[in-house]
Amino acid sequence: MLKYLIILLSISSLVFGYTTVSEANQDLITTMLAYGKEGSVYLDEVFVALQTKIFKNAYLGIIVIVPLVFLVHYLIIGPKKFKHDGKKYYVFTLFNRIIHGIAAVSFMLLIPTGLIMMFGSVFGGGEFVRACKDIHAVTTILFVISVIPMFIMWFKNMLFTGDDIKWFMILGGYLSKEKKPIPAGKFNAGQKMWFWVCTIGGVAMIYTGVTIYVNDLNIAVLTMFGLTKIEMLRLCIIVHNVVGMAMTALFFTHVYMSMFAIKGAIHSIINGYKEEEEVEILHSTYYKELNKTK
Repeated sequence: MLKYLIILLSISSLVFGYTTVSEANQDLITTMLAYGKEGSVYLDEVFVALQTKIFKNAYLGIIVIVPLVFLVHYLIIGPKKFKHDGKKYYVFTLFNRIIHGIAAVSFMLLIPTGLIMMFGSVFGGGEFVRACKDIHAVTTILFVISVIPMFIMWFKNMLFTGDDIKWFMILGGYLSKEKKPIPAGKFNAGQKMWFWVCTIGGVAMIYTGVTIYVNDLNIAVLTMFGLTKIEMLRLCIIVHNVVGMAMTALFFTHVYMSMFAIKGAIHSIINGYKEEEEVEILHSTYYKELNKTK
C-alpha cells in the first residue's frame, strides 16, 4: 500500500511540475521587466535569465526528479529495517524535540506555500494564493523562534569530521541492502548538510523574505552599497530562490530518509530514543562513543 502511495505522489509531482513550471513567476517577471528600460537599474539581463530559464528548470528538477529518484530507490533498494525490541539510547532531549518540532511544522508550511506563491498563476491567483502568502509570512515567525536555539544546541555535533568524507564516498550506505557499520557520529554527513542549509540558509531566507515583503527596512544597506530599492529587491529574490531550491531539495531528502528509507527512524525525534541496532549500523562512531562512557 505504501509503495502505491509513493508512486501516486511521484506521478502527482510530475504532473504538477509539468503544468506549473511553464507559467512560473510570470507576474513577477512582468513586473521586473518593466524596470529594464534605459537608465534604470543593474542586473537586468542576469535577473531575467535566472527567472525565466535557470530557476524554472531547477525547480522543475526538484519538484519532479527528486521524488522520482526516491521512488526508484524505495522500489529497488528498499528501506533499511532495524530491531525495535532491543536496547534503546536516549539521544534527543525534550528541548531538542520541541525545537525540532517547531522547525518541522515551519517547513511543512513554508515550502508548500512558497511554491504556491511562485506558481500563483496556475492556481488562478486570488484569495487562495493571498492566503498562502499570509500563512507563509506568519509561519516565518515560527521558524525564527526555532532557528537560533536549534543552531546553538546542535552546532558542536554538526561540525564536519573525517567520518563525513567516508560517509559521502559510500553515500551513507543507502545504495546497498546490506547492514554494514557506517562511519558517522550522532549526525551523519547528510544531516549535517541539511542543518547548515537550514540554519545559515534559513537566516538568509528570513532576511531576504522580509526585504521582499517590506524593502523599506533596508534603507541603511541601500545607502551603504549604493543600491536602489529595485536592485536590492532583485538581489534578495535571487538569493531567496537559490537558497529556497537547496532547502526544498534537502527537505524532501530529509523527509524521505526519516519516514521511508529507515523504518521507524522518525520515532526518535518524537520520543527521544534510537534503537541500538540503528545506532550501531548508521552511526557507528557515535555508538562506540556511547559504549566508551559506560
